[in-house]
Amino acid sequence: MSMFHDEFDHAPGLRYLNHAAIAPWPRRAAEAVARFARDNVCLGASEYPSWLATERRLRARLARLIHAPSPGDIALVKNTSEGLSLVAFGLDWAAGDQVVISDEEFPSNRVVWEALADRGVQVIEASLAGPDPEATLLTACGPRTRLLAVSAVQFGSGLRLDLARLGEGCRARNVLFCVDAIQQVGALPFDVQRFQCDFAVADGHKWMLGPEGLGMFYCRAALRPQLELNAYGWHMLEHLGDFDRRQWQPAHSARRFECGSPNMLGAHALEASLSLLEEVGISTVAQQLQQRVAQLYEGLASVPGVVLHTPADPDRRAGIVTFSIKGQASVDIYKALMAQRTICALRGGSVRFSPHFYTGEQLIDETVQQVRRLAMH
Repeated sequence: MSMFHDEFDHAPGLRYLNHAAIAPWPRRAAEAVARFARDNVCLGASEYPSWLATERRLRARLARLIHAPSPGDIALVKNTSEGLSLVAFGLDWAAGDQVVISDEEFPSNRVVWEALADRGVQVIEASLAGPDPEATLLTACGPRTRLLAVSAVQFGSGLRLDLARLGEGCRARNVLFCVDAIQQVGALPFDVQRFQCDFAVADGHKWMLGPEGLGMFYCRAALRPQLELNAYGWHMLEHLGDFDRRQWQPAHSARRFECGSPNMLGAHALEASLSLLEEVGISTVAQQLQQRVAQLYEGLASVPGVVLHTPADPDRRAGIVTFSIKGQASVDIYKALMAQRTICALRGGSVRFSPHFYTGEQLIDETVQQVRRLAMH
C-alpha cells in the first residue's frame, strides 16, 4: 500500500478523519485538474474529443464500481440531492402513496420525500434502534407503500444496512428500492444488481475522493422511461450533437437525465480519483478501511468515559466511528480536536471520525491518545 500513500500530501501535523464529509483529493486528481486548466488556457476547447473520452472513462469506472450492467446506466448529476429529486419528481404518484424511510436519514433523503406532501404522498419513518432494523423497515412497507428509500450507511451512527436483504424484501412486496449510497460507494463494495436497487445515488466528494459538484445516479434500465423528465436541453437527446435535427427524443441511456453541458472539470478530477481506487482494488480498500475502523473503535473503547454510538459488529460498520464522552458536551470535544488539527465532524450530538484506506495507523493511535487526554479533563 505504500506506493499509494504518495498520493496524499496532507499538511504536516494534520490528522484528517473526515472522509464522510468532504475528502482530500489524491495527488493525481489535482494533477488532472491542473492539466485540464492548462489545456483551457493554451488550447481552449480544441481538444474537446479527449475531454469526452475522459467522461466516457468516468462513466465506465462508476459502472464498475457499483456493478451496474452498463455505463449507459450511469447519469452524471450535480449531487445526491439532484439524483434523489429525479426519482421523487419523476415517479407518477397517486394520493395515498407512501414512502418508507428511516428515522436517521440525512436531510437529503428525507426532505425530498416530504416535499411530495402536496401530491398526497405520505412519508413513514421507521426506527433503526432495534436489533433488526431491516425487519422494521420492511414491516413498515404496507399495501400503499410505493418506495423504500434508505441510506446504505447512516451518516450519524455509521450503521450499515443489509441492502441485499432489503432489496429482496422490496421485490417480494413490489416496492421500489432507492439507496442513498454516498457513505458506502468508494469505501466498501457496492452492487446494484445483487442489492436489486431500482435507484442508487452518490456524490463523488466523500469516499470516492473526488470534488464537490459531481455525483452519479443509477436507474434500472426498465424504469428509465417511467421517470417523468422535468429538465430538458441539448445534452439529454438521443441524437446528441446533431444540432440541426428538429425531431428529437430523450436518450435511451441514463444520459436522458443530464439536460445540459457537463461538469467537465469535475469529470477530470473524479475520473482520476476513481483510477486510484481501481488500482488499489475496492476489496483491498474495504479491507484496509475496516482495519482502520476496528483500530479506531477498539482504541476509543479503551478510553474511560467514552461512549461509542457506532455498532460493535464489524458487519454493521463502514467507515464511520461516532462517540461522545460522559459528562462533556460533544461540541466542546469537537472544537478541541479541531483546534489540535484533528479534522472530524459533529453529527447527531456526537463526534464523528471517518478515516479512509490510506490513513496511517500512527495517526489513529495519536487521535485515540488525544481523546484520552480530553476525557481526563
